[in-house]
Amino acid sequence: VLRWVRDRASAVRNGDGPAYRLVGVAEDITERRQLEDQYRHSQKMEAIGQLSGGVAHDFNNLLTIIHGHLGLLEANGCVTPEIAGSINEIAQAATRASGLTRQLLTFSRKQVMHSRDLDLRAVVADLAKMLQRILGEDVEMRVEDGGAPLWIHADSGMMEQILMNLTVNARDAMPRGGRLLIELAAATREEVLTAEVDLGEAQAPAGYARLRVSDTGTGITPEVLAKIFDPFFTTKEVGKGTGLGLATVYGIVRQHGGGVKATSLPGKGATFVVYLPRVGAPEASGAAARATAAPVGAGVSSAVGGETVLLVEDEPSVASLVSLALGWSGYHVLAAVNGREALKLWAEHRGRIDLLLTDFVMPDGLSGRDLAERVLKDQPGLPVIYMSGYSAEIAGRDIGDLTTLCFLAKPFTVDQLRRMVRECLEKARA
Repeated sequence: VLRWVRDRASAVRNGDGPAYRLVGVAEDITERRQLEDQYRHSQKMEAIGQLSGGVAHDFNNLLTIIHGHLGLLEANGCVTPEIAGSINEIAQAATRASGLTRQLLTFSRKQVMHSRDLDLRAVVADLAKMLQRILGEDVEMRVEDGGAPLWIHADSGMMEQILMNLTVNARDAMPRGGRLLIELAAATREEVLTAEVDLGEAQAPAGYARLRVSDTGTGITPEVLAKIFDPFFTTKEVGKGTGLGLATVYGIVRQHGGGVKATSLPGKGATFVVYLPRVGAPEASGAAARATAAPVGAGVSSAVGGETVLLVEDEPSVASLVSLALGWSGYHVLAAVNGREALKLWAEHRGRIDLLLTDFVMPDGLSGRDLAERVLKDQPGLPVIYMSGYSAEIAGRDIGDLTTLCFLAKPFTVDQLRRMVRECLEKARA
């Protein structure tokens, strides 16, 4: 084990003569060095996370335009089979690009989270068959779930992404086959701290759920291991890796208040251990209510009654797309480029505006939430839809519970837009 020592010494002289001994103190500063390294690393990750979130926001606006116009082309019904094939290829590429922006937002901890109480064992069990297909027939996979429920409060999709990313990495490390072991167990906070896992300021009174993924692959050198969670760092060939897989795992885990650690030796395989805060088992009545809850949008009518929508969007191409899509669906659209202009339109047409559809983050100092609050003072109960290329977390920490708001995350399709508008209008009527 490498230890850092700070040594301070001074010579003791006999009068003006030569030094006959040294007096000093040797201090073990290994822990201090580790804390300094962690602090520098967290600063670097935070800065790159801000950059990634900004890039993802702008890219999501572009993907919204691509998805939207493809939807309009398909709805037109005048495309030949050859053009339809090209449209499908573009749509698939845009969908893959959307997945990449989700990874960027997840890494920067700005992805929308739909958290609920779930048993981590169930997540692993549901995904096991897919993971085996990813690994291939030459990799033996074994799951040891510990036999007891591991309740956590988390986004199930993000938990699946952790498993997927770790499994894909393990497969790439075992080109000639091998074994993958997934272990689940409970862990106390003391165990996690003993393992020297960085938990930040997170607290977990109920302890942690431990997810350990081990492979028998080629292993990782110490030099690479030190950078393994850095974004865009990859040892794969150009075109075969984004460098976001493990950075995404890191981002998800920290977003959920946990920690992750990798250990490995060259030629000895690698082990990734994820710690997530545990929660108490949910009450049976609450679980039953969630299980029987109707899906979002269920029972929404497709009828359009010519309602008027006040649209506020500072990106001209997105505003044009949304206006066109809603106009084709029979809605009347009043478009504004910022909150100030929207307030002018509201003052002129407040008597016939049925819904406010606004971007959440806008450049003129008046956010979508601020605009909505002013409008709702005049007309309480007016349905409001917030849309953003950011998630709710970065769009505004005071946005509230997403389950009680209409929030349309970019990129979205024309169908998703129309369905959200219809759903919010009918919910307001009810």
